[in-house]
Amino acid sequence: MIADVEEFFTQGCGRCARFATPDCSTRRWEEGLRALREVCRAAGLAETVKWAHPCYMHAGRNIAIMGAFRGDFRLSFFNAALMKDPKGLLERQGPNTRHPDMIRFTDNAHVAEMRPTILAYLKEAMGYAEAGLKPPKEEGGFDLPDELIDALDADPELAAAFAALTPGRQKSYVIALSSAKASATRLSRIARFRGRILAGKGATER
Repeated sequence: MIADVEEFFTQGCGRCARFATPDCSTRRWEEGLRALREVCRAAGLAETVKWAHPCYMHAGRNIAIMGAFRGDFRLSFFNAALMKDPKGLLERQGPNTRHPDMIRFTDNAHVAEMRPTILAYLKEAMGYAEAGLKPPKEEGGFDLPDELIDALDADPELAAAFAALTPGRQKSYVIALSSAKASATRLSRIARFRGRILAGKGATER
C-alpha cells in the first residue's frame, strides 16, 4: 500500500493488482479526485495518507477520506452521525453502515459544481473537531477504539466484514487493540488484522 499521498493521484492506492496500471480506478476519476483534493485543501485541512488513501485532518481529528471505485469516487466523513446534511447528499457506504457518511460522485465535473456545498460540509465537520464533539455511543455495542471506528468508516469492505462477525469475535479485536497504549500500535494492529477480519476470524484464531 502507498505511504506517500502523491502516489494516490498518479498510481492508485496499492491495494490491488491494478495499482499503477491504466485500469486503476483513480485513472478514470483523476480530474475529479484532484478537484476534490483542492477543495479539501481550500477548507484548511491538513493532508495525509491513511489506509492507503488521502485523509484530511483538523484539530487532531480525521475529518474526511477520499476513495476511488470502478463506478464512482467518494468523500467519506468521519463521525458522520454528527452531520446535519441539509442538502440530503450523504449516502451510506453499504447496508452495514450505521449512518450516511459519504458524498458520492459519478462525474468528474460534479466536484466543481458542488464546491460551495462540499466546503460547507467540511467546515461543519471541522467545527465539531474544534469543539471536541463526537457522536454519542450507541446502545448494545462494544466501546470500539477510536482507531478501529475510523478504520471501519474509511473501509466499507472491512466494515461489512466486521459487522458480520459474531459478538465474541468482535470483542476479541477490541481486547487486542485496547491492550496497546499507543495509537500507532493500534493502527498497525488494525492493518495486520484486516485479512483475518475479512476471513471471518477472531483476533486469536488461526
